[in-house]
Amino acid sequence: MDFGLVLQTDPPASQVVGLMRRAERNGFRYGWTFDSAVLWQEPFVIYSRILEHTTKLHVGPMVTNPGTRTWEVTASTFATLNDMYGNRTVCGIGRGDSAMRVAGRKPNTLARLGEAIEVIRDLAEGREALVDGNPVRIPWIKNGKLPVWMAAYGPKALALAGQKADGFILQLADPFLTEWMVKAVRKAAQDAGRDPDALTICVAAPAYVTADDSPDALAHARDQCRWFGGMVGNHVADLVAKYGEHSAMVPDELTTYIKDRHGYDYSHHGRADNPSTEFVPDEIVDRFCLLGPTEAHIDKLRHLKDLGVDQFAVYDMHDNREATIDAYGTDIIPALR
Repeated sequence: MDFGLVLQTDPPASQVVGLMRRAERNGFRYGWTFDSAVLWQEPFVIYSRILEHTTKLHVGPMVTNPGTRTWEVTASTFATLNDMYGNRTVCGIGRGDSAMRVAGRKPNTLARLGEAIEVIRDLAEGREALVDGNPVRIPWIKNGKLPVWMAAYGPKALALAGQKADGFILQLADPFLTEWMVKAVRKAAQDAGRDPDALTICVAAPAYVTADDSPDALAHARDQCRWFGGMVGNHVADLVAKYGEHSAMVPDELTTYIKDRHGYDYSHHGRADNPSTEFVPDEIVDRFCLLGPTEAHIDKLRHLKDLGVDQFAVYDMHDNREATIDAYGTDIIPALR
């Protein structure tokens, strides 16, 4: 199992670079960041510094979207980083939640997302693609390589990931939902004539390592990670609006917890002090995240690995960032490798 570190690009950028360097020293192989131009600093500028100050770490957004940048610009940016640092980028992509909504726009349609996945990958790898109906090829790209991994929750998005993406990003660590969604993605890949085992499966969720499993320690960890249920709840709310609270299309284990959700303030998006997450119960935090002493993390990660998860990416937005990175490097990553 590979491991990634996920950060927001809050200033100063030097701190983001420093945490990524720390992650690489501790055995992490991927460095991810949020991508929302209004809320945080521009990630692709910071990727260049991360790549310069690491030797093996692969970097990318978790996730970008087809709407905030034109597709040839996205492809050229990835290809430039790859040319400078040796094919060490991954394009995580989705419909665009915070990036689009904060700018007053709706998330992209799945049709647009599916088209973008193919166009961005083709352009970044030096092939010709149609951009707004016009044939485009970036002539300076030689031997480019850009895996495109798609984030998804709903049935149509899961099918699209299986049909077109090189990898699937699931932003929660609940074993039941992981198994359900991984099966859906792989079935879609097989139905499309693709090798379902060739897709990389990445689960991303907050991880908080505590000194023990005392009630006080776990309560603090939950409070530091409750924001994640609110973030996921934005996507779940879209699914409930489309399919209903109880639907055979989406498991109740994903949808029922948002019944007391009332709006969402993106100014606190992905932060431990988010006041829009009071509706998230402890049970959801425990299911969606990894909390407790190192043994609890190892046990849950082994379960996820058995379900076909290739990478676990640690959302490290809480008050224990350095210690969590170090604990993973000392105890958890070696146990899963």
